[in-house]
Formats: sequence, structure tokens, C-alpha cells
Amino acid sequence: MLVFTKTNGFRHYDAIDAGSAALEEIAARRGWSFLRTENGAAFEAGILARFRVVVWLNASGAPLSGPQRDAFRDWLEGGGGFVGIHAALDGSHEDFQWYYDEVVAAPFIGHAIEHQVATVKVESPGHPAMQALGAKWRHLDEWYSFSRSVRGDDGVEVLATVDESTFDPRLKLLWIDEDLSMGDHPVVWTRTVGRGGAFLCALGHVGEAYRDPTFLSILEGGIEWAGAMASGGAGN
Repeated sequence: MLVFTKTNGFRHYDAIDAGSAALEEIAARRGWSFLRTENGAAFEAGILARFRVVVWLNASGAPLSGPQRDAFRDWLEGGGGFVGIHAALDGSHEDFQWYYDEVVAAPFIGHAIEHQVATVKVESPGHPAMQALGAKWRHLDEWYSFSRSVRGDDGVEVLATVDESTFDPRLKLLWIDEDLSMGDHPVVWTRTVGRGGAFLCALGHVGEAYRDPTFLSILEGGIEWAGAMASGGAGN
């Protein structure tokens, strides 16, 4: 897998450092190759063809140039496996229209300022990313809200939602007091993208999460799923 941590926007320093170390340990245990980079030049057809899975670990701030975006799109639609973690789903990617509309497909609208413990409800217990969880899981994070739920979209499977009754989904800052509740609030889902597949996880703001075996089991299962989705033409 190729782990991409470039940030032109907000940088989750602790989460990127802890997450990179955790993913490298998972790769070593599973016998997966691992390369971490912050160089957008890796998004070139010949390089991407070497990988089954690309992970955006809190990558932010429009990290790819136009040709790099095109290479990434061709790779994913051609049968690659993508894993997007936390900031990979935020609004700093909105000018990458294909990615924002076809991969994430849930426009980011904000988050409460406070990090809060909330209850995550598992909806697809048989999925590799969910198998280590029970029906519910308590988790500390920064809870992203989106303009809509992706449930019901073609090619989408919602794996987990956050129970909004277990935290305060309001953005309160100075004169701002905005209700960011969604009702149906997916936080982990998968999406078919051409012949490839994307695993999207809105969790992962705090470095502590990447030392939590339960959260790491979600990421490991998501990477496993993405690798299985990847066709033979997307790398070995």
C-alpha cells in the first residue's frame, strides 16, 4: 500500500505520525508492502500501477496537481483500492470535483469544536472492517458532519453510523451556533468507483485513536477490503 500524508491545509501532526507507524506495523504483520510519501509525484501511472491500495491518511488541502489527479482517477476507476481517513473527507478537497463528487460524495459541512466521546453503531457486522466490533462502540473523535447521508447511493454500503443522541453535534464558536446534526449520520462506508472501490472513514482525528486496537481493526479491515476490490491491473 501507498500511504499519502501530504497536507496543504490543516495538518493532524499526532494522528499522521501515530497513524503512519500503526499502518506500517499492520503491513509488516500482514506481509503487505508499505510506502509512505508526501510527494504528489507518486501519483503517476507507472508508480500507481505498483500498488493495490492507496491510503490518504489525513491528507488535506488539495494535495495533487491536475495531471496527478488524472492519474489517480484513472488508477482508481481502473480497478484500484482506496482508503480515505478523516481529513481525506473534509472540505479542503472540494475543488477536486471528481473526488469530492464521486468518491466521497458527501459534502463536508463542519464539526463541533470539542472532541467528544460518542456511540458508533455497526450496520454491517460481516464486513472485514467491522468484524472486531460489537453492535456498538464508544469512541473519542472529532465528528464530521456532511450535507447529506450517502445511504441509498448506487454502489454504497454504510458500515457504521454515529448516534447523534450520544454527543452534541453543534458548532459553537464566538457568535456561531450551528446545528450540524444529520439524523442518519454515516461515519464509515464503502463505495464502488468504476472498477475500483473506496473505503471512507470519517474517524481518526486524534493520535490516540491509532493506539486503539478497535479503531486499528477498522483500518486494517478497510485496507484488506480495498486490496480485495483491486483488480489485477491495479498492481500486485
